[in-house]
Amino acid sequence: MFIKKIKISNEEETKELAKKFIPILKKGDCIALYGDLGTGKTSFTRGLIKTIGGDKLEVPSPTFTLVQFYELPEFTLWHFDLYRIKHQEEIYELGWEEACHSGVCLIEWPENAGELLPKDRIEIEIFFDYKENEEETNRIITIKGLGEMEKRLNEADF
Repeated sequence: MFIKKIKISNEEETKELAKKFIPILKKGDCIALYGDLGTGKTSFTRGLIKTIGGDKLEVPSPTFTLVQFYELPEFTLWHFDLYRIKHQEEIYELGWEEACHSGVCLIEWPENAGELLPKDRIEIEIFFDYKENEEETNRIITIKGLGEMEKRLNEADF
């Protein structure tokens, strides 16, 4: 399994990290974003989408809509926020199957998808790096490649 830990200290570094994933993404890929509220999952997603689609593209959090999708040049990107999902069956109503087969999925709160997550995926865990006398601006990001994604991440520039 591919595993890499990175320390970041601000939102701009989160966006820069997100850009590194663009060359390896293709239709059918999934990025599962784990982490507490406020750690930067949406900032990561916003950075990735705006880099591909342009800075003028509006990228709201799908907290209330549960899903937003973006027609980008290479693929449709689906941004899921599964925080309020109570039963896995609800996910199908969001266009899950279409998203998994014909687009790229970025999923916040993927633990609510359970076994519906593709076995070939990137997992990104973002957690606060609490240290004595420091503000909670630092994050530790762990990137994992599962299945087919392990090979692509090993070949990428991380």
